[in-house]
Amino acid sequence: MAAPVLRWSCPARRWILANIDRGPRHGRGSPTGSRSSGKRGQSSVAQQPLATAQKPRKGEHQWAAVVGLEIHAQISSNSKLFSGSQVHFAAPPNSLVSFFDASLPGTLPVLNRRCVEAAVMTGLALNCHINKKSLFDRKHYFYADLPAGYQITQQRLPIAVKGSLAYSVFVGKNRNQVINKTVRIKQIQLEQDSGKSLHDDLRSQTLIDLNRAGVGLLEVVLEPDMSCGEEAATAVRELQLILQALGTSQANMADYEIQRQIEELENGGEILNETRSFDCKLGCTVPMRDKEGKQDYRFIPEPNLPPLLLYDSASLPAGADPQQVINIDQLREQLPELPRVTREKLVQQYGMLPEHSFTLLNEVGLLEFFQNVMKETRAEPKRVTSWVLNTFLGFLKQQNLAVSESPVTPSALAELLNLLDQKTISSAAAKKVFEELWRSGGKTPAQIVSEKRLELMQDQEALEELCQATMEKHPQVVMDLKKGNPRAINKLIGLVRKATLNRADPTVIKEMLERQLSS
Repeated sequence: MAAPVLRWSCPARRWILANIDRGPRHGRGSPTGSRSSGKRGQSSVAQQPLATAQKPRKGEHQWAAVVGLEIHAQISSNSKLFSGSQVHFAAPPNSLVSFFDASLPGTLPVLNRRCVEAAVMTGLALNCHINKKSLFDRKHYFYADLPAGYQITQQRLPIAVKGSLAYSVFVGKNRNQVINKTVRIKQIQLEQDSGKSLHDDLRSQTLIDLNRAGVGLLEVVLEPDMSCGEEAATAVRELQLILQALGTSQANMADYEIQRQIEELENGGEILNETRSFDCKLGCTVPMRDKEGKQDYRFIPEPNLPPLLLYDSASLPAGADPQQVINIDQLREQLPELPRVTREKLVQQYGMLPEHSFTLLNEVGLLEFFQNVMKETRAEPKRVTSWVLNTFLGFLKQQNLAVSESPVTPSALAELLNLLDQKTISSAAAKKVFEELWRSGGKTPAQIVSEKRLELMQDQEALEELCQATMEKHPQVVMDLKKGNPRAINKLIGLVRKATLNRADPTVIKEMLERQLSS
């Protein structure tokens, strides 16, 4: 399997900053090929940046972001888009390069069926129209890591068009109010990746690794329907979850660009037409290369690839070899459960809040962990959800660990919740057991409870006597309680628990105290 990666290019032409003033709304700093719009939901192509009367001064204007994205998702495939070379992450440099990948004369492309199926499934999942006929084009540009001097893509007639991606953002003080949004998808196209340039600053030289050259990519073009980085990140995360569910790709991404463009414009600078990359160490975007205008790519039809023809059940030729054709309807039937449906089921089945269902899916591996705990515990779903999202996830984030790196297994947490559900231990004791599970590992919750004597007192008669003795020793607290002081009961509960070394259930203690006071 390929090492799945989602890289998102952020050419300035897809991030547009709009100046909000008393006058009309104008696109600012839009480079060649940018999309700007005076009204949300409409777009036009501006071939040149819009001129302004004067440079904006810092703090003079408010800025509103208009965000569109071009996302390149590496297809999970064993081989490249047009050659039989394997796709393997971190292989030795130039060890996975065919003659075609190196652009040797006389070599011809052979289309990878798996990549086409991945594109169709992605288009179907994103509500796209699948073109039964699509074309391949050559996109010319000259980089050292692109040996052919052109990239095979789908500019004129891509494989999927006119789709939509639904996503949700959370607002409000506690971020528990859900707002559903949709971003239009202009198109999805197949294209091949370039190689990788490795810059050696010490020797002042650049080395080329062509292992990545020819790897299949899905380019997903989102219209500029989003208005902030949070919306963009949420939409891309939803897309990532869909690709993972389909098995077509997996990904990581980051967002920073809007604030950089605001600062650049307010300092009198210009937004250059360029492709930028996010540097995880620096926490910002850095320029990669100038972004040529569309007219400079010199698109021409790819002469070595015929039109890509797809069929549905109605148009499938009689007697066609299933290995030689792709049936759109057949792929539609194979679509797995998508994230939106999974979240709806979680809410319906377990009665959890919508925001909790989003968290379970957004954290890699967390949903599977939760489901495994549910299989082995008798605890209520609400309690399991609370422990997984608050205690378990909290510990993971404190130590910057992935779910797969957790020292606490689903079975261990399920056993702990069973002890709590059976009232063998108190909630406070359960938290101590969890901490010990996290630190030590290897021991079961029952062993930890036994070793540390954390069991709740089962001798109800002895507990009754402790409650009576506590009230006799603290008559003033009892008097305050009888006068209506609500805090007095908590004082007595705390004193009883202290006498039992925290081995008594506060709820049971409260019931006993109230019963004795009323008698």
